Amino acid sequence: MPKKVIVGMSGGVDSAVSAYLLKKEGYIVEGLFMRNWDALINNDIEGNPTLNEAICPQETDYNDAKKTCEILDIPLHRVDFIKEYWDNVFTYFLEELKKGRTPNPDLLCNKYIKFDVFKKETERLGGDYMATGHYARKNGDKLLKGIDQNKDQTYFLAQLTNEQLKNVLFPVGNLKKEEVRKIAKEIGLNVAEKKDSTGICFIGERHFQEFISNYLKPNPGNIINVETKEILGMHTGLMNYTIGQRKNVGISGYKDRHYVCGKSVKKNELYIAFGEDSKYLLSDSCLLESVVFNSPLRPDKCNAKFRYRGEEIPISLDYIDDSHIKVSYQNGKSITPGQFCVFYQDEECIGSGIIKEVYKQNEKLWYLSD
Repeated sequence: MPKKVIVGMSGGVDSAVSAYLLKKEGYIVEGLFMRNWDALINNDIEGNPTLNEAICPQETDYNDAKKTCEILDIPLHRVDFIKEYWDNVFTYFLEELKKGRTPNPDLLCNKYIKFDVFKKETERLGGDYMATGHYARKNGDKLLKGIDQNKDQTYFLAQLTNEQLKNVLFPVGNLKKEEVRKIAKEIGLNVAEKKDSTGICFIGERHFQEFISNYLKPNPGNIINVETKEILGMHTGLMNYTIGQRKNVGISGYKDRHYVCGKSVKKNELYIAFGEDSKYLLSDSCLLESVVFNSPLRPDKCNAKFRYRGEEIPISLDYIDDSHIKVSYQNGKSITPGQFCVFYQDEECIGSGIIKEVYKQNEKLWYLSD
């Protein structure tokens, strides 16, 4: 008897083609659309309702997913995880911003929503497997990079345990993006040329500062030259900036390129370094917390990414306890507290941790001290 697969239908081309490929292989395929954000009524940080009409694309995405499933002749289920998303992902996101850190909610969304409550829903629907449109591959228990190195999404899956990855399929992991779009066009899918979504996971594309101001009160403060301590201007709130940021910093009239290199929540100051090779952008080690491995491998050396689009660099690992690791590297640039350090052993993604503290020559960087 054919196995049943529940496909996470996002309303995009990758999940649509995933469903098509699985049906073509002979699986019984059903779609499941997750609604994790209330597009009309939200609560601000003080619990007051705020009307936010037409700022969330989820209804459009749902209609696209529904049309796709009609074309593929498969049923589509719909489920709300609004409370779970708020409690486990968005609240964490806001708390990290208040600490002056730069969180990545996409990894936590996968950990607590897609591969937790969503996976349980697929089991409730009788699914033998769960499938998503991620550009990743599996070989037994190993999580491998997608064939399309430009679209590889294992970075966003790096907080998942081996148990969470069990009975999960990634149908487009062996394809390149252009091949996925070609298939979608050939079979007449409605989302064949739909633009890839960006922005905060499940919340969508919007003006970040305006959106966050609904939940965190803006608190302007001084922009400081990290070397001379000169006041260069005023920032609009530390949550609006990330380490390594060059554009839209809020100062002008300087010939040398300038970058955000640090923050102080206590002083409400934003620190700026001049020159892309500034020593204030460099570090050589960091402390990770909330470390998760999906592999039995515990290497002393491997490679790591500190951002999704960041360069993969060699690192050394010093295991402190089950959830903390000291990572050492050479001339790491713009390593940012709150972001994830993701471990790779060749093509295999083996785990990750959240960057807690950043060091240079074993000294905690004072301009990242908060």
